[in-house]
Amino acid sequence: MQNFAPIALFVYNRPEHTRRTIKFLKQNLLAQESRLFIFSDAFKNESSQTLVEQVREIIRSVDGFMEVEIIERKSNMGLADSIIDGVSRLVKEYGKVIVFEDDLISSSYTLQYFNDALKRYQNEDKVMHVGAYMYALNDERLPETFFYRAATSWGWATWDRAWINFEPDIDQLISQFNSEKKYQFSIEGSMNFWKQIEEFKSGKNNSWAIRWYASIFLKGGLTLNPSQSLINNIGHDGTGIHSGLNDIYNVIINPQPIHSFPVTIKEDQQAYQSIKQFLKNRKGSLWQRILRFAKQSINRA
Repeated sequence: MQNFAPIALFVYNRPEHTRRTIKFLKQNLLAQESRLFIFSDAFKNESSQTLVEQVREIIRSVDGFMEVEIIERKSNMGLADSIIDGVSRLVKEYGKVIVFEDDLISSSYTLQYFNDALKRYQNEDKVMHVGAYMYALNDERLPETFFYRAATSWGWATWDRAWINFEPDIDQLISQFNSEKKYQFSIEGSMNFWKQIEEFKSGKNNSWAIRWYASIFLKGGLTLNPSQSLINNIGHDGTGIHSGLNDIYNVIINPQPIHSFPVTIKEDQQAYQSIKQFLKNRKGSLWQRILRFAKQSINRA
């Protein structure tokens, strides 16, 4: 019997998102052969208590997996510490892990993709992260999967050999960057990745993901990605910890299984240029931005 990677699912106070995430995860081809670990963070304040309790009611009845273990936090850890703790625990025990949060719809073949990639590159030290989400690139020249420098956090997987390089200390990370590295880290200035580092340093965010990408980048690591996304994030409705109202990153999920993986372990330049172009243009024209701002304002009202 094949040794499939355990799944870590991190939930908090969004019952409907959690329900949908589990529904689609359960429909995955390998769900019944996979162990599912659900990490439920405790409520931060009384306003979250009822919602956290509703989420816990949902997860206590989850079936359809080989095994389900629920970890109910006794106190509020926050998303970043909960993920770091849960991932560290599972890679130590199983050598690898697949990570979901409570706002991700997956393809029926997402777990298959993760497990195939984890097996294929398990001994390739340069490959440090497997991502399942990809922007709507609309570039027909791209291969089915490719290597890229940045780590996406919406459905991902890694190995213990890679996670051991995770550096949570922001000062340790910042000290290793010079101006050229900052430029390359930010995809030649097309994405605000360095700003996210600065905001973490100043206490404006508590992102584990930007520290994980920085850790990979500083090691010269690569991430594997599909050219058509196997995940869509349904959390851009204002309910998430770090997500606002936004449809820029909505994608149509690839309904087909992934068959091909890159043989050469190097960043795909065509994919890099396509992503850079998407990131540069992601906010659209001034008129598109005005329309999006108006739509967001209406939704917030």
